[in-house]
Amino acid sequence: MSRTEVSIETPDGAARAFTFTPDGEGPWPAVIFYMDALAIRRALFEMCERLASHGYFVLLPDMFWRVGAYEPLVPAKVVKDEAARKELFGKYVPSTNPERAMRDTGAFLDFLAKQPGVAGEAVGVTGYCMGGGIALRAAGTFPDRIVAAAAFHGARLATDEPDSPHLLAPKIKARVLVGGADQDSGFPPQQAERLKAALDAAGVVNEVAIYPGALHGYAPPDMPVYNVEAAERHWRELLELLDGALKGA
Repeated sequence: MSRTEVSIETPDGAARAFTFTPDGEGPWPAVIFYMDALAIRRALFEMCERLASHGYFVLLPDMFWRVGAYEPLVPAKVVKDEAARKELFGKYVPSTNPERAMRDTGAFLDFLAKQPGVAGEAVGVTGYCMGGGIALRAAGTFPDRIVAAAAFHGARLATDEPDSPHLLAPKIKARVLVGGADQDSGFPPQQAERLKAALDAAGVVNEVAIYPGALHGYAPPDMPVYNVEAAERHWRELLELLDGALKGA
């Protein structure tokens, strides 16, 4: 397994990112892994390595690159420390937004298209927490490149806001998988129903599921609410989605 830190030129500057490739020789189909709000850290490296081990070229971009260099955040500390939460939501999270994330994604797709280790132009995306919304927006913004899009414990995916991700459903060509948590106020049943209805109406092949017993943040192994059963279900369903869209399996 190989992990490499790279710098990707975007319209706004140079974004830090990491690539992960399997052992052996490529090329491999590409997947963009959109981080959660706890930013770049070892747990995400582990998840990307696991994904790459199934035969994928994985790109993990730092969506908070505009903040500059920072020490890895510790989820358990952020949950308990008011000052740490204030910094996270006052400094890190506001450094990106839907428009910036899509400008960045365009650059990420251009980067992947130039990599000899990447097979073809079709790309899959998966996102967690805030990354879930980014993944769905990416599928609607770059429909000719993104063929599979997954969002896990994402929040505010189908709201009344004018930039709600579900409004992009008519533009999406990708297969879509959404795995919500049944104890997540950021993605209540009415949002799941609205998102499902929008995807169905647009003719998007999709599954919108709520994982029972799971809390927001169930997938990364360093989260205090990590749920083994829900996390492993997420892996099974994610790989089935990606394999079907990118490998024809």
